[in-house]
Amino acid sequence: MKTSVNTNRATSSAREHSHASGRKPGKMHYGYIIVACCCLMMGVNVGLSFSCAGIFYRPVSESLGVAVGEFGIYMSVMYITSTLMLPMAGRLLERYSARWLFTANAALMGLIFISMGFYNRVWEFYIAGGALGVTLAFLLYLSFPTLVNRWFHTRVGLMIGICSAASGIGGMLFNPMAGWMITEWGWRWAYGAFGVIILAVVTPLLGWLLRDRPADMGLEPYGLGTMENKTKATAPGADKTYAEAVKSPLFYGVVLFAFIMMGTSTLNLFIPGYVTDNGFSLEQASLTAACVMAGVTIGKLVLGWINDRNCMFGVAVTTIAGAAGLGILLIGSHTLALILTGAFLFGWAYAGVTVQSAMLTRSVFGTRDYGRIYSVVSIALAAGGALASGGWGLLADATSDTFIFTSGAVCLTLCLLLGLWALRRR
Repeated sequence: MKTSVNTNRATSSAREHSHASGRKPGKMHYGYIIVACCCLMMGVNVGLSFSCAGIFYRPVSESLGVAVGEFGIYMSVMYITSTLMLPMAGRLLERYSARWLFTANAALMGLIFISMGFYNRVWEFYIAGGALGVTLAFLLYLSFPTLVNRWFHTRVGLMIGICSAASGIGGMLFNPMAGWMITEWGWRWAYGAFGVIILAVVTPLLGWLLRDRPADMGLEPYGLGTMENKTKATAPGADKTYAEAVKSPLFYGVVLFAFIMMGTSTLNLFIPGYVTDNGFSLEQASLTAACVMAGVTIGKLVLGWINDRNCMFGVAVTTIAGAAGLGILLIGSHTLALILTGAFLFGWAYAGVTVQSAMLTRSVFGTRDYGRIYSVVSIALAAGGALASGGWGLLADATSDTFIFTSGAVCLTLCLLLGLWALRRR
């Protein structure tokens, strides 16, 4: 009799745990479907908008009869529009359905890509860049950080790392496809084909599969299954409102962390030129760039896993690895093996731009108004990239690559101190 009672209690406990986790016994938590949707947005929408943009530069500019730099201004317009749109996007996500906001922006992006195939003047691309910037405020900066934080209580860092890495994977897949289509069909048909892919595949899947919050399906966030986790999640002061956050010095420390991390990551643009300036071939410089991307992809996944265990350790890994990578690039400037090692390690700092900024924001301020708080942090990310990409170039012209790489290592050290300070004072 006693054994039977214990068995029943164990069975009842297992059922209660499964319900609290947001899943039935033997069924996958719906949060993983949400992660798949985020990977779709990052891999296809963001991959096509950012990772594949460069391959269109020369054929489109030659067709329009303008300089490549003049055509590329549409990307700057896209960055600026995203930056301006982010505060409003954060408020919209708090008030309206994330499911339909992301679906509508994916559809708008598909239509923009199709329309780009009909343009004959460069100013038309500038307008398209502005419209793309509006969509990317949602699809790039706020999509996976907001949804993962809503649907996961544990494994948040790993899921953010996976979603973030999807954009690089999308670039690896779509760049060869874009090159082939431009060669065989021309750039107009390539833009149109990408627009059709977004409209026919991504948009309907988002509308069908996305859900706003676990409560909409009678679930709880993944991992919110034990009394210990529930107590932590509902502890007084654990989550800050947006109004409380912006009054705290920690908020501006996190914003500055994101701004400097993004600005330092743009040093990636100067690594291939640094390699060729030191007597290596263009192929070896391309290999170095590939090592940076390998560091970015692996770094995003590993940093996500680390942050699930200790955000402070994640801050230390991404900043110290990046600073060490820049140091190795300088010390081993005439040894290819050292250059490749330094490039790989620097990629971890690049990975920290999205993963570590998102996890630091969550760790310091919680999840209550995460979407709105992170929208401001994302403004710092966009502004850091826009200012530093040109600023490093001007500084390099006035000094040297050695000086800007050294400055980058100092910036990452400052990020280390900012991140540790924010986590200790939270």
